[in-house]
Amino acid sequence: MKTINSSQLLILLAFVIFSGCKKEMKKDLSFNSQNYEIKTFEFEGKEYKVRAFENIVYVKKPIDTVYQCMNIYIPEEYFQDKSIKNYDKESAPIFFPNNVGGYMPAKPISLTQDSQQRGPGDRTKATKMALSKGYVVASPGARGRTNNNSFGVYTGKAPADIVDLKAAVRYLKFNDSIIPGNSRKIISNGTSAGGAMSALLGATGNSPDYEPYLKSLGAAEATDDIYAVSAYCPITNLDHADAAYEWQFNGVNTYMKMGSMGQIDFHQKRTETLDTLTQSQIEVSDQLKMLFPAYVNSLKLRNNQNQLLTLYDNGNGNFKIWVGSYIIASAQDVLNLGEDLSKYEWITLNKGGNIVEKIDFAGYVRYMKRMKTPPAFDALDLSTGENQLFGNDSIDACHFTKYSFEHSTVESFMAPELTIKMMNPIYYIGDPQSTCAKYWRIRHGTLDKDTSLAISVILATKLKNSGINVNLEMPWNVPHSGDYDLRELFEWIESVCKKNGK
Repeated sequence: MKTINSSQLLILLAFVIFSGCKKEMKKDLSFNSQNYEIKTFEFEGKEYKVRAFENIVYVKKPIDTVYQCMNIYIPEEYFQDKSIKNYDKESAPIFFPNNVGGYMPAKPISLTQDSQQRGPGDRTKATKMALSKGYVVASPGARGRTNNNSFGVYTGKAPADIVDLKAAVRYLKFNDSIIPGNSRKIISNGTSAGGAMSALLGATGNSPDYEPYLKSLGAAEATDDIYAVSAYCPITNLDHADAAYEWQFNGVNTYMKMGSMGQIDFHQKRTETLDTLTQSQIEVSDQLKMLFPAYVNSLKLRNNQNQLLTLYDNGNGNFKIWVGSYIIASAQDVLNLGEDLSKYEWITLNKGGNIVEKIDFAGYVRYMKRMKTPPAFDALDLSTGENQLFGNDSIDACHFTKYSFEHSTVESFMAPELTIKMMNPIYYIGDPQSTCAKYWRIRHGTLDKDTSLAISVILATKLKNSGINVNLEMPWNVPHSGDYDLRELFEWIESVCKKNGK
């Protein structure tokens, strides 16, 4: 058992003193409807006018007001008692896009794109499209894995980011009678780590696990469940992501090494160089792959025919076929649109060439190419962003899987079990103490190799098995990215917002 040394104790003591001082900086959580600027923007050739309420601190006792704040944009028509299409100030859905990328600190999305907007995809375009359709947009900032204060204390480690997003939801609900928009129809949106945050927000509504953290921040006295989730390529289920990655990529021993921008800035093109796994990395891959079948089998997932989804010890089984079915569906979609699939040796078409009959999963994975070295997330030397995410007030990085902790190549600590749980939506789906979002839309491109396709499939299947309405698709040849199909996204949002009345 590792113990905290004297220097770490001093840091913690300083943090306690600092926290006590922060109590004097309490914020009023009542929404100030007069504190706004009129802003105009152009979208698809038309000009729109909104009231911009920016940098609103959403907790009474903030730790970092640079990030624990929110931008709210409201169509001007709602202050004139006018309607936009099917919505008015009472019924307008609230689009809730987060700006998280790489589990880094994230400022709120603004109408003006800037260098602080780390999330993948054109975040401003999504905001403008939502406003053009009559939605209220509320974009929360959140602390992340690199935040620290003047005492050298880390202030953004897990579960800070999801706690902050929950606090922002509570602020909106607390001020529902003042802020235009329907707080019963909040739709979250995020990509990559932001997709994971969106999924967590949807799965963990009102869970008591987060209550002590929310109370310590002085979050509003309100609920934090949301109506719907949009999650692009969610980097989630982190405590099983290493095993899932090697289940998929085991045997692919070359990888496209990413440049330094890889996990953080999705607006810049990634640089790639070819490299080869070492023998020790190949052995780690073999060992991690062997862990995955037991995990999948423990979930007791079922397909659409109510058949139990399982894997044999060698990694094959109908769960693998289930994952492959999403790839087949994606290929069929583009084939129907006229795409020539004959060049893909791993795809088998029928004699007429108009139906995708099957795929060679191993051939598909070789076509994808590996991106990460094993372990992909919980590095043995604590070098990943996810290791940094699971640090604590005084320790920058920790392990979060039993395998990596036991095989660590550096002096290390294991993150607390509850913290690991609080960062994984799978544990909360079906939990009677949590309120799960009613509607989910998950997208994971067929060329996205930042995490295993199995991760999104497990999430979607767990939701389906729990009676939740979920739409998972794997867009053809789409890499790690988000907000690339905004028209389809908002068509989906429109369809689910029509359900269940107001």
